[in-house]
Amino acid sequence: MAKPVTNPIWKHEPDKHDYPAAGNYLSLIADADVVAGLVHSLKKAPIVTYQAKDLLRASRLELLPSDDAHVREDLAKVMRGIKLSPVLVVRGSIELGLPLTIADGYHRVCASYHLADDTDIPARIVDLPKIGKALVDQLSKERAQ
Repeated sequence: MAKPVTNPIWKHEPDKHDYPAAGNYLSLIADADVVAGLVHSLKKAPIVTYQAKDLLRASRLELLPSDDAHVREDLAKVMRGIKLSPVLVVRGSIELGLPLTIADGYHRVCASYHLADDTDIPARIVDLPKIGKALVDQLSKERAQ
């Protein structure tokens, strides 16, 4: 009898279609120049790992239920031994109160969490463009008022 799969198996590199998907999502929250720079940087970023629970906490996103269609699809892939693509993320900013942005892979993170919240997930992560200390200070003061 085969042992049930409890942890996803991950590819070494994101799928080619993940970058346009990340760009499409990011275009909803940033202008075209910023999006182009982030996607370019994501393609060159090294693969690092973070636990599913930490990615969700840092993103401030809700855990999608296991019966969500896309989460269920990713869980089925794991059970069949199909490798999942690493996620693409943009680091947030404590100074600005900005959460981590999961540009591509939210459903994979949720599926992994349902299997084990401490699942290590490979990711490519990039920083937001630098906006300058003066602007950060100004925005921080405005938030404090």
